[in-house]
Amino acid sequence: MNPRTIARAALALTLLAAAATPALAQRVIHLVVPFGPGAVQDTVARTFNSELGQLLGASVLVENRPGAGGTVGTAQVAKAAPDGNTLVLAAASHSLAGHLYSKLAYDPVKDFTGVAYIGNSGYVIAAPGNLGVNTLADYVKLVKSKPGQLNYASAGNGSATHLGMAYFLAKAGLEMQHVPMKSTGDAVNEVLAGRVQGVTSAVIGITAFKQDPRVKLLAYTGAQRSRFLPELPTVAEAGVPGYKFDSWIGVLAPAGMPRAELERLNAAMRKVLADPAVQERLTRLGVETGPVMGVDEFQKLLRADYETAGALVKASGARIE
Repeated sequence: MNPRTIARAALALTLLAAAATPALAQRVIHLVVPFGPGAVQDTVARTFNSELGQLLGASVLVENRPGAGGTVGTAQVAKAAPDGNTLVLAAASHSLAGHLYSKLAYDPVKDFTGVAYIGNSGYVIAAPGNLGVNTLADYVKLVKSKPGQLNYASAGNGSATHLGMAYFLAKAGLEMQHVPMKSTGDAVNEVLAGRVQGVTSAVIGITAFKQDPRVKLLAYTGAQRSRFLPELPTVAEAGVPGYKFDSWIGVLAPAGMPRAELERLNAAMRKVLADPAVQERLTRLGVETGPVMGVDEFQKLLRADYETAGALVKASGARIE
């Protein structure tokens, strides 16, 4: 082979290797969703992972690791190195789990550090369209007439959708059988098919069906009516005073992360959440974004929410051994 040809080939290989090196060395951040597809966390995580990756010069991969009401995937994150490469998209079930499970492989407060607060999402109590109820009062009357004979589905034992319904039943003095599923989407499908008689679904998972005759939206679980479903009364308005159930949504990391990395991730998330395109996506999902929180402010919210979750679990009477 001609020496000049060999030299050109060697140069081409050198340039190719140099060009490939940055891609091979690119940081990979694993954003764990401890529930299956269709859950609140899963849908939210996929609204901003691409933009976050671009800001951090990394690939942010959304990974579904469902099981045991979100505790399986969350436990894996708790044990990960606190280097910013493994995060979890958490919500109300994170705090609830610490009071719901008699044995938990992690502490929801001590084993995590709050990275960024995203927003808040409420829930909707819904029933099959063929159940013959039009209001929450109708629903309460029907369930009360058949104690323990009707079923409700959830995203799994210990999930927010489980506790939201259990708390409602306790406040209303009702009894239903719990049917745990793998995800919110699966739980809603059980209602659509008429196989169960109730579900508490995040706004994200139910608004697409508000015109579907197979499902009847009965009430919103927040303290005030949802701006996404203003026609729905709150549960308290509809006849169960004192009931309120909603969920914060945020990104957590394993405890012990260096402050500099924590602040860097928080700043990147805040920039992403200020992006109008990301805000629009979250709004379409029924997420009330903001307020903007720094690291310490979000950590304070997590501690306060853990205390509130304890009172809610106690009131619901739910417990998982």
